Amino acid sequence: MVQVYRLRAEEHRTRQRELLRLAHLPSATLDGHQVRLAANIDLPHELPSAHEAGAEGIGLFRSEFIFIRSSPRLPDEEEQLDTYSQLLDSFPDHAVTVRTFDLGGKKLARELLGSPETNPVLGLRGVRLCLQKPDFFRVQIRALLRAAARGPERLRVMVPLVSSVEEIRTVRVLFERLRAELVAEGHAVPKRVVLGAMIEVPAAALIADHLAREVDFFSVGTNDLTQYTLAVDRANEQVSGLYRPFHPALLRLLDRIISSGRRAGIPVSLCGEMAGDPLAVPVLVGLGLEEFSMHPQALPVVRNLVRALSYREARRIAQRALTLPTAKAVEEYLLEQLSGLLSHLKVRIRP
Repeated sequence: MVQVYRLRAEEHRTRQRELLRLAHLPSATLDGHQVRLAANIDLPHELPSAHEAGAEGIGLFRSEFIFIRSSPRLPDEEEQLDTYSQLLDSFPDHAVTVRTFDLGGKKLARELLGSPETNPVLGLRGVRLCLQKPDFFRVQIRALLRAAARGPERLRVMVPLVSSVEEIRTVRVLFERLRAELVAEGHAVPKRVVLGAMIEVPAAALIADHLAREVDFFSVGTNDLTQYTLAVDRANEQVSGLYRPFHPALLRLLDRIISSGRRAGIPVSLCGEMAGDPLAVPVLVGLGLEEFSMHPQALPVVRNLVRALSYREARRIAQRALTLPTAKAVEEYLLEQLSGLLSHLKVRIRP
């Protein structure tokens, strides 16, 4: 039995080496449809693995990990500026997306709120917390604006847990005020910052057409979007089996979000775990998604799969998937359509 596991492990390592040799090939379908494949990272020390995997920039930098790393001390403006500058310098030819602090919920709730909430996932977190506790948010905005001077169009600032147009407008006002403050102090800052909304609650998905007129890009967080849409805590073992990213409701919301972004002329990316799921890739490509962001380890497999797909066929698969009534039906259909391709590419699907 030990020998079997050793052989499997060596087979996996060999396959990873083969995929990494393809890491810098274009990520385009057989019929020339281009997609951008970026990396999700938590801290700068992960940048080398993103480069090795051929990441086209950073699609999600979880800035709250700067806080988590330094807790209970809050990182100051210079420390944050240094971190954001490292990201931009590491990808001089690509966009870097920094998510503003997604704190609260189950992350540093006691340090920031003083006491735990009864239902933290539905409580004071993300942009809600930043707007109610503006002192530490102010420090982050100043650091982001100063870092943006290194690449005004490359730094993209993403606001988490947006549920209303008013939240985005308020964040824009804060950026404008703090920009004026920095200019008065003699700092070099750009005239504007690229600002986006993270679409991860149903309310945001349903008003995506309105939000698209307020922001420069969307990024879909499917982990929370699935959880909130299906009313399922994926960390709760008693109901985790109901957490189904291929639920028809999720696919319809994704179609709505991507279509709203396309009509408004803004890019739409997806940075949840679904972006790195081989079974989901053809559906997402077929729905028109052109930017994927995932853990660096998933990038080589997804790139190889994209290069083996036809955009025309992906569109057909996605349109059919949208008509199916259950998550099981969608999953079975995708396995039926893709089993041959996935087997040929030696891609394993987790049960």
